[in-house]
Amino acid sequence: VQLQASGGGLVQAGGFLRLSCTASGRAFAYMGWFRQTPVAEREFVASIAWTGDWTNYADPVKGRFTVSRDNAKNTGYLQMTSLRPEDTAVYYCAAKLENGRGYAYWGQGTLVTVSS
Repeated sequence: VQLQASGGGLVQAGGFLRLSCTASGRAFAYMGWFRQTPVAEREFVASIAWTGDWTNYADPVKGRFTVSRDNAKNTGYLQMTSLRPEDTAVYYCAAKLENGRGYAYWGQGTLVTVSS
């Protein structure tokens, strides 16, 4: 699976951004979003099943971020609203082939910077 993430940028606190992740190659079961800063380990943000309506969110982003997908475009999205400076990070999309397995495929990351 090849993943291409885009949509990062600079935004003021309280603003919004939408990240995209376009997939190609073999089929997969889940797309996840993660983020990492220079001083912290990579952390889970959200995930979505590629079929059905299952989604999952980390507590810090619940109610502010929404994960979705467009199967026709083979693209996943992370809609981020009410952004906070602590959301500043490099965001990565990832894919896994089935439940119970790890995310084996990763995109290149896109930087989100939230200014106060």
